[in-house]
Amino acid sequence: MGFSKTSCQLVLAAAGLSNAKWIVPGARWRDTKGDLVNAHAGGVTIEKDTGKFFWFGEYKIEGQVEGGGVSVYSSDDLGTWEPRGLALKPVPGHPYIDTHHIIQRPKVVYSEGTGKYHMWWHADNSTYGWLLQGFAQADNITGPYSFVDATAPLGNLSQDFGLFTDYKDGRSYALYSNGDRREGRDVYLTSYNENVTALEKIVHRFDKYDLEAPTIVQTDQSYWALMSHKTGYRPNNVVAFRADNLAGPWSQPFIISLLNTRTYNSQSGFSLRINGTKRTTYLYLGDQWDSISLWESRYIWLPLSIDERKKFLSLDWHDIYDLNVKTGEVTPIKGTTYYSRNATTSGDAYHQEAAFGSQQVITTGIYGNDSKVTFHNIPGSGKPQWVSFYYQNTDDMGFGDQPGGTPDRFGGTWQLRRIASVVVNNRTEELSTLYQRDTHKGIVLSTPLLLDLEKGMNTISIGGLFNNQTYKGADIDRIVVHPPEE
Repeated sequence: MGFSKTSCQLVLAAAGLSNAKWIVPGARWRDTKGDLVNAHAGGVTIEKDTGKFFWFGEYKIEGQVEGGGVSVYSSDDLGTWEPRGLALKPVPGHPYIDTHHIIQRPKVVYSEGTGKYHMWWHADNSTYGWLLQGFAQADNITGPYSFVDATAPLGNLSQDFGLFTDYKDGRSYALYSNGDRREGRDVYLTSYNENVTALEKIVHRFDKYDLEAPTIVQTDQSYWALMSHKTGYRPNNVVAFRADNLAGPWSQPFIISLLNTRTYNSQSGFSLRINGTKRTTYLYLGDQWDSISLWESRYIWLPLSIDERKKFLSLDWHDIYDLNVKTGEVTPIKGTTYYSRNATTSGDAYHQEAAFGSQQVITTGIYGNDSKVTFHNIPGSGKPQWVSFYYQNTDDMGFGDQPGGTPDRFGGTWQLRRIASVVVNNRTEELSTLYQRDTHKGIVLSTPLLLDLEKGMNTISIGGLFNNQTYKGADIDRIVVHPPEE
């Protein structure tokens, strides 16, 4: 069996690659043209000959759930992404890739046997009645990819899809859940044939865990399978299994992030192994879905810590970090912290006792235009700087002031966010919008904004937002101001 020229579970050669740009989880990532990166629930493939990364993902169209096709971006550092167009375009009237059909979770691998790049994905109709796997191929990694077939894998149903290539022997495997029916709710791990043109054998079945969004992390000693619970676009606590061999036995599942952070409001989907000159680094590539504007959903890419002795894997949160893809080193970017206890309030905003907050205080009541919290005496560089806003959203993923209540109650709605405004130095004409996903009661998480801070001292004000209706800002614990990127 030939080794893969590219691998969806990355093994990175060190030669010829530059230092990575900063990675900012949950930020609006923009490509080299200044547009939002639009590659959701996808995977990253490395081109062995050039060492270049290629990111494939769902292309989401504003106002439309399905039918966008598969986009592709390229990068040398995992931080700067060049758009390369649509690798797989929807075809009006096509029986499987029409503009109204589902093309989800695409993955790409190179086949030595055919000399082509193979793309696989979850193929479905708009009502999720097919549950198939789609297959397309191309001569070049960026495509265009030509549709080949859509099939039921070994006669099974196939929902969320993942693809893993073993770096030791080059063998590729598909991971997929078999639907939500009572007799389903399993995740299959199935090997491909040598040419990666069809599935060959079921290697393991994760039975009745009712999970989805599977991916596998491979270390020198273990295999770690990461999966999400089935809660739609609502995030949950991603779990991991461990095994010495792909066939098992696999461990009991365990949560990989701090409890009730819902994996920092993300869903699993892909992972990278980076072999650097100084260390091997493992990355979790998750999606932070926005159910209101799917096309605007963001990305949570974070390093994983793995303890082989304790047989444990966990997700490491960093507001911002630098990843050197040559050495494999991860360097968190430190900033200066400003606590809301020391900030001033106006309107209905006020400081409230909070045992879980920094200095046992959190600032709440940030509603509408007139209620805000202002941080003072913040040194600026005169260049754009990332600011992390640490907040608590107690709505349990719904707007508490809107009809329907919160989803913790019967008939509740899931909105996934509160919305606040951020103004620097009272420049209201340059207002920035801050989206604050649900964090659960007593859980403080952060969301980033890139702000223009003047050279010298600055103020940063956080208020509610009025845009045809009044939006609540979340409770503010603190902000962290990071230095400008050199």
